[in-house]
Amino acid sequence: MILIRHGQSEFNVVYGVTRQDPGIIDPGLTELGRQQVAATARTLAGRGAHTLVASPYRRAIQTALIVGEALNLSVTIDPLIGERAAFTCDIGTPVSELAALWPELDFTHLPEMWWPDIEESEESLDLRGRSFRDRMRDHHAWDGVVIVTHWGFIRTLTGHKVGNGTAVRFDPHSGHPGGGTVESIPDV
Repeated sequence: MILIRHGQSEFNVVYGVTRQDPGIIDPGLTELGRQQVAATARTLAGRGAHTLVASPYRRAIQTALIVGEALNLSVTIDPLIGERAAFTCDIGTPVSELAALWPELDFTHLPEMWWPDIEESEESLDLRGRSFRDRMRDHHAWDGVVIVTHWGFIRTLTGHKVGNGTAVRFDPHSGHPGGGTVESIPDV
């Protein structure tokens, strides 16, 4: 499968310079972030992708919609692949607002407030990663699945610390953490 870190977000711009939480709740993508994702999507064309799953954070949904348009795939939302709750940007948007922004997507399986209400421990993130890995290991066609997720979730699965818009080829049958090979780092 392919794990994609969302494109550059409004949070990433400030945090990348100051290393301080700028207090932006559930930020969207920047123009650079959209360009990063479009470049990554181009590298995935013709690679047999058949399923596209995204975290419910706005930056991940926006990323997935760009990828979905490029690959002609619809987007499914899964909170299991969300970011480790550690910053203000990890406070999500209520389901009613997400559904109003993207009526074409199905959020009915999520509670209104779907994100963690406290900072998530590394141990909890690791358990989520193991649960995801186990579920995908049993998926009959895991190789054609594209997952739009976050830095922390990719790190817990693969051990890689990747930049925005980066794609990582991931084998859920490998040891934990591990199994990831960085496929692309968009240079836009």
